[in-house]
Amino acid sequence: MKEFKRMWIVLGLITIGSFILLGYFGKEVYNEKPPIPTAFVDEDGKTLFTEDDIMAGQSAWQSIGGMSVGTVWGHGAYQAPDWTADWIHREVLGWLEQQAQREFGKSYADLSERDQATLHYDAQQAFRKNTYNKETGKVTLSADRVRSIEAVAAYYDKLFSDDPSLHKLREAYAMKENTLPKAESRAKLNAFFFWSAWAASTNRPDQNVTYTNNWPHEPLIGNQPTAENVIWSIISVVTLIFGIGCVIWIWAFFTHHEHEEPAVPARDPLTLVKLTPSQKALGKYLLIVAALFFVQVMLGGFTAHYTVEGQDFYGIPVADWLPYSLTRTWHIQSAIFWIATGFLAGGLFLVPIINGGKDPKFQKLGVDLLFWALIIVVAGSFLGQFVALKGWMNEKLNFWLGHQGYEFVEIGRLWQIALFAGLVFWLILMLRGIWAAFKAPGDKSLLILFTLAAAAIGLFYAPALFYGEHTHISVMEYWRWWVVHLWVEGFFEVFATSAVGFIFYNLGMVSKRAATAAALLAAMMFLIGGIPGTFHHIYFAGTTTPIMAVGALFSALEVVPLVLLGYEAFDNWTAQHKADWMKPMRWPLTFFIAVSFWNMLGAGVFGFLINPPISLYYLQGLNTTPNHGHAALFGVYGFLALGFTLMVLRYIRPTMKWNEKLMFTAFWSMNLGLILMLFTSLLPIGIIQANATINEGLWWARSAEFIEQNPIIHTLRWFRTVGDVVFILGAVAFGAQIVKGLLHREGGDAPAGKTETPVVPAVAETAPAVTITETINS
Repeated sequence: MKEFKRMWIVLGLITIGSFILLGYFGKEVYNEKPPIPTAFVDEDGKTLFTEDDIMAGQSAWQSIGGMSVGTVWGHGAYQAPDWTADWIHREVLGWLEQQAQREFGKSYADLSERDQATLHYDAQQAFRKNTYNKETGKVTLSADRVRSIEAVAAYYDKLFSDDPSLHKLREAYAMKENTLPKAESRAKLNAFFFWSAWAASTNRPDQNVTYTNNWPHEPLIGNQPTAENVIWSIISVVTLIFGIGCVIWIWAFFTHHEHEEPAVPARDPLTLVKLTPSQKALGKYLLIVAALFFVQVMLGGFTAHYTVEGQDFYGIPVADWLPYSLTRTWHIQSAIFWIATGFLAGGLFLVPIINGGKDPKFQKLGVDLLFWALIIVVAGSFLGQFVALKGWMNEKLNFWLGHQGYEFVEIGRLWQIALFAGLVFWLILMLRGIWAAFKAPGDKSLLILFTLAAAAIGLFYAPALFYGEHTHISVMEYWRWWVVHLWVEGFFEVFATSAVGFIFYNLGMVSKRAATAAALLAAMMFLIGGIPGTFHHIYFAGTTTPIMAVGALFSALEVVPLVLLGYEAFDNWTAQHKADWMKPMRWPLTFFIAVSFWNMLGAGVFGFLINPPISLYYLQGLNTTPNHGHAALFGVYGFLALGFTLMVLRYIRPTMKWNEKLMFTAFWSMNLGLILMLFTSLLPIGIIQANATINEGLWWARSAEFIEQNPIIHTLRWFRTVGDVVFILGAVAFGAQIVKGLLHREGGDAPAGKTETPVVPAVAETAPAVTITETINS
């Protein structure tokens, strides 16, 4: 470790400093979150909504799928409206109509542009003024606003019921009939939606900016980007350019220190080690990866079809049993489950190799127990979500057993606890094998990095448990993105680079020194932007300008390492040609090359498209976000998990030969399908919506009137079917290869050679020189 002391010091300072920033400004989230008044009252003191109503409304929203039914503050599903923007616009129009009748004796729509502009100014003064009284905790509303609020509430009551007059609208929004059956629950839901709109349209005390930094764009009340928004967006772009320049310099000087290329072994070293019982037991993990992957893509196609037939599937009414909110939830959760399973399997495969070619005591039993625990969590959480969204679950049990309502962390709290316990158990299984390797001589730098990454995967899901059912939504968003951004996009990445590098070093493909230095450098470049860059997800989630500043500055640095991805892809491609016995690694390596490409395009280009504050101000809540999400989540982590799956399959079935037709079909169909999905549907629709948002406001870009009456959008949504079908074909081919491989029968326990003498790998010196995938997602 002495040789890399300086790099460890720098990495340590970056990590500690970044978490200090994340924690210090996290305190700002707690301190400056929008208040939840004890009551909203009219000028006579009559109560409209109480704090209890708002929190009960938040629970009601969660019970119907929450972020899987439209969005609040821009986060969630993109089929129905953003309820915050929609409420603001409807309430303001109701207020303007009253003023127009009172002052001009005619409808607002019939006024001249000059008279409308006059009322817009009045509306800005009425809505942006903060009447919150800190002493009483109450907000006083004018009689005109109360009448407008009541009108919007009546409309929402009909929308979330089975009122026949709004059936077509529910169909356009992919909402099932009687989305929220109880009138009392709908009244509470209105309280929550109104509060979110009040926070987004009301200035902070003594400031000319709303609690959500003037988001969403609503010209009627002057919700426009702030000066700080523009300034920090400019700084973000400049930081990106500066960061790219610095990385090129650093990488150029680093590569001047040529490292001795190791002599490539005559045979694959890993095939000289007898497969252990725990490694053989990993076949069922690979099967569950393929099965959940297939389920996920089928659900994706099913869910996408709801954008053209909101309650039907090619004329078959299915929304009562499989509503959009449920299929979208399962689509996301199954992706997280199979990707995580692929990573877990990759880690468990390495344990015996790290441990000198043998299993720690009872390792196979632990691997088997973890597998069945995973099955229970998947089945239990899916069943709970079905029962909850069907309306059969007791409201008090929904958060614990059903649907939490928060995107990516939808599973009930009990299942979250079980999942966290499973991850900790996986970490224990990992550490039992790793611990012995620390006693071996030699540099431990890469082993330490690998161990720390494994520990982070096991422990950093914990923030999903740091909020409750009634936690303020701003605070919840802070902790939710710890999971989505740091756990998934951060530590999975470091673990992947370490794990793949470990394998390649033991294969003799890279030298110890080059691998170690590359891994540490990669970790530095990612963590310096990735940790504080978490804040770019919550620019408008009831946070202040400092959050925007930190998020804009550091999220730009997340994109910087992508300039090296071409170098990584080239290394992955050439590795297979270093020895004849590397040829069976062709397809795992090809999948890692795809990771480099999608990291650059999906995480980098599409990520930075929505990262700067000024960009996200207009693009949050539009199809540009799932465009980035699909390209980054599957393109990077999906292909990584599939690559790990193929790599493990190659070693637990060493005499198996790839079916070239299946693998060719799988790889190119998935890539082509994803490209078609993005460039013929999600991205162009997002651009059309962006134009609508900039010109009219978010409410219009997400409205049924705009979406349903735009023939281009309608055509693009139908055309997505082509990309979906091509992608599904690839998933089927991949699954067929996994099943075919697992059914392949080996001739003996010593796979590639007759020897059972374990070759102890130099685990203490491992590190990734080949895979430096610096995933950047917003």
